[in-house]
Amino acid sequence: MGTLQLEVVTPDKTVVSGEVEMAVCPGIEGEFGVLPKHVSLLSALKIGGLRYKVAGGKEEHVFISGGFADVNNDVLTVLAESAEMAQNIDTARAMAAKERAEKRISSHEEHVDSVRAEAALHRAVVRLQVAQFR
Repeated sequence: MGTLQLEVVTPDKTVVSGEVEMAVCPGIEGEFGVLPKHVSLLSALKIGGLRYKVAGGKEEHVFISGGFADVNNDVLTVLAESAEMAQNIDTARAMAAKERAEKRISSHEEHVDSVRAEAALHRAVVRLQVAQFR
């Protein structure tokens, strides 16, 4: 079937760089899959889990905190605000972030930015979900 090159990069580092059989990205309009020989595509990404299969069918998972995906000439480049491999997610830290966000949301204080707190809660919940695929 062939492979495609997957590059997941953030402003700080390259998180994934290698040949994959396929990838599924968290697009803003829903998940979309990318196989070798995929037509050129540019899509915005939402907070979510990116999954991909390497040779032999082993599936890997990456937390993505928004960004863009570009598919061109058998290369899928994901430019993410932040990204973490499932096995590198600190679940204790993600749980603490989740609890902090829930506390801020439930406080109903005027000075709390509820949109920001809800975004932090969403990121923490998705990080915990992706971490289950270690």
